[in-house]
Amino acid sequence: MTRRPDGPSAAGAVAAPSQSSGHRPVVRTVDPADALAFSDVVAEAARVLAGGGLVALPTDTVYGLACDPFRPGAAARVFAAKGRPRGVPLPVLVASVEQADEVGGPFSAVTERLVARFWPGPLTVVVSRRPGVAADLGDEGGTIGLRLPDHVLVRALCAEAGPLATTSANRHGQPPAVTAAEVVEAVGGHVPLVLDGGRCEGEPSTVVDLTGPRPRLVRPGRLPWDAIEAVVGDGPGD
Repeated sequence: MTRRPDGPSAAGAVAAPSQSSGHRPVVRTVDPADALAFSDVVAEAARVLAGGGLVALPTDTVYGLACDPFRPGAAARVFAAKGRPRGVPLPVLVASVEQADEVGGPFSAVTERLVARFWPGPLTVVVSRRPGVAADLGDEGGTIGLRLPDHVLVRALCAEAGPLATTSANRHGQPPAVTAAEVVEAVGGHVPLVLDGGRCEGEPSTVVDLTGPRPRLVRPGRLPWDAIEAVVGDGPGD
């Protein structure tokens, strides 16, 4: 049995463009201080995602390329836009610890300590995927990388649309984009909507595999490894 967390229905969704359309994306400025405009931008992005399209958006690290991985063909558009092999799975951004628990887990004691200390923030944890979660994240089906970002827009969009498969908005192997203009230049022909939140911090999240007996550093990032080790050593790992 497959399942997805609650999210918007496809009613009112914006159809995804062809991967080879070469179109210029719509660019929307994001201003959380303007509550009405912010709500409209989140709703517009949720409609694009519900239609299987891609949305580029600022995060607390770098600009991300997001899709709803429960929509048929959406993840394939991300892999095509980036030139990323399917053997490199897509991580998932969430609105809350509770939303993360819907798709990954159960969390070990070590995982719980790490997310309690570093979420929201630049830590991606790789954990077991919940049975029956039908998200397309690539060819590795047994695990899932999860992150709760310290960014009001991303959390609002995940709350509206559900967990989002999100990777840096650049061609695979190239430096990550830290401005909306860099996103448009790198992958704009594949993305119907770019959300411009200004310049991002410029360093990706730290990725830690927590599926084994000890945490394993998968990718260095903004969160130092010694800070992670300090928390891991605070108690038993079971």
